[in-house]
Amino acid sequence: MNEAHYYEVDVKWEHDRLGTMSSAELDESFEVVTPPQFAKGIARKWSPEHLLVAAVNSCLMTTFLAIAENSRLNYVHFDSHAKGKLEMVDGKYIISEIELYPIVEIADDADNERAMRILQKAEAACLISNSIKSKIVYQPVVKTSQITV
Repeated sequence: MNEAHYYEVDVKWEHDRLGTMSSAELDESFEVVTPPQFAKGIARKWSPEHLLVAAVNSCLMTTFLAIAENSRLNYVHFDSHAKGKLEMVDGKYIISEIELYPIVEIADDADNERAMRILQKAEAACLISNSIKSKIVYQPVVKTSQITV
């Protein structure tokens, strides 16, 4: 991938601390708000802070899926939990740390080490993680499926 790619996103203020996020490239739009920890913030809706953490977590997943496919890893399940830490640093709020807890479930114990290597490669290759200055704390887990064939 030697050429540049562009991803366009529009936001439109609706009212109060709520806007709509959309892209001409995508079918769906959604609301985005100031989080409730800030003045006039709105609970239970996506905020820029959630979106940043989601971008890192979803990039990890898509990178893992690509590497696992190219490596012909036979996995049963993948999921990942992420937690972003917002704090004041040098007088500015920043997402200083993002913790990632991916879990890959495999069918055969013999694939354990290979699955862990692929998880490590995915973390190292994630373009979103590599594009931000937040510290990434990575806690991958590989487990064997309890389903017997």
